[in-house]
Amino acid sequence: MQTASFTGFIKTLFYFVAFYYIFKFVAKLLLPLLVKKVVKKAGENFQQQQQQQSQDTSWQKTQSNDEIIINTSNSKKPRETKKVGDYVDYEEID
Repeated sequence: MQTASFTGFIKTLFYFVAFYYIFKFVAKLLLPLLVKKVVKKAGENFQQQQQQQSQDTSWQKTQSNDEIIINTSNSKKPRETKKVGDYVDYEEID
């Protein structure tokens, strides 16, 4: 059976502290680059969606000058409201 030594504990504690500071240093260097890349990609996706939407609406507008077409493919049914219960009108009795 092996027993833990004080020097082994100090060595392990040193490794944890060293790993923490190395990770913190690397994160300061790499995270700004990663965030910048993610924001750039999100901006490109947003612009692509905007261009696609403007192309769809311009195609619908050029189809006929007198008619406006509204695409309702996403909303197949109108929203139903939930009925919680009946409304009861109370009157005060003197």
